[in-house]
Amino acid sequence: MTTPAPITDNGGRYAGIAMMLGSGLSNQVGAAIGSLALPVIGPAGVVAVRQWVAAVALLLVGRPRLRSFSWRQWQPVLLLAAVFATMNLSLYSAIDRIGLGLAVTLEFLGPLAVALAASRRLVGLGCAVVAAAGVVALTRPQPTTDYLGISLALLAAVCWASYILLNRSVGRRLPGAEGTAVAAGLSGLLFVPIGIVVLVQNPPTQAALGCAAAAGILSSALPFLIDMLALRRVPAHFFGIFMSINPVLAATVGLVFLGQTLQAGEWLSIAAIVTANIVSVITTSRQPGV
Repeated sequence: MTTPAPITDNGGRYAGIAMMLGSGLSNQVGAAIGSLALPVIGPAGVVAVRQWVAAVALLLVGRPRLRSFSWRQWQPVLLLAAVFATMNLSLYSAIDRIGLGLAVTLEFLGPLAVALAASRRLVGLGCAVVAAAGVVALTRPQPTTDYLGISLALLAAVCWASYILLNRSVGRRLPGAEGTAVAAGLSGLLFVPIGIVVLVQNPPTQAALGCAAAAGILSSALPFLIDMLALRRVPAHFFGIFMSINPVLAATVGLVFLGQTLQAGEWLSIAAIVTANIVSVITTSRQPGV
């Protein structure tokens, strides 16, 4: 069993930071490319193809030995598979309704919650208040607000928090990429009947399939593997500090690739949420025994 390097191990920490940066960039570029297929095959179709491609790629890399799995190892893997499926479907459904930048910013509250949960200081409460204010300002509830899109993004946030904790548990209980590969494979199986129905009703173009497949590699296979390796080098709450780059990356990628612009107030709201996460994780990492 591989033991994660402590946060004081500079070599492991810097390697983990580089991994998380690469994971975040790959994830957001993949999400932007995958969203190009939404008008053709919809969120369920994109996620189905994405999950199938990711499952094949991860199973080839992980080469899991299923017969050797104990029930203690199966438990987090099964939960992670359910999280994979729910997180991706809810996120792409949210992107389809409210755009990449806003959807990922709201989803980012998941890692923030992980960081805040580890905080034992009053500053943690202050960070939660700032983040909540940023969310309210960002969503600006009004009669035309897409509450369903916001709710789907918040569901993705819950799944992302679960993903962080479960991926760390899987990495501790199973060697290599075996656990992540099996979770991705099971998630892909869940989307077989859904994907068949959706793709029959909405015949895909080659371009749409290519975009969805690219999302499977860039937003699923690569980040899952990189995050698993990173979480063996840094604690789960420290993982949150570099997840703070995702809203900024998503907004930037959405602007460059999709032409989705944000107003000055929306950028300020994103900055408030990111700052709350950074302060929370920095103060948490200074606590004795964390």
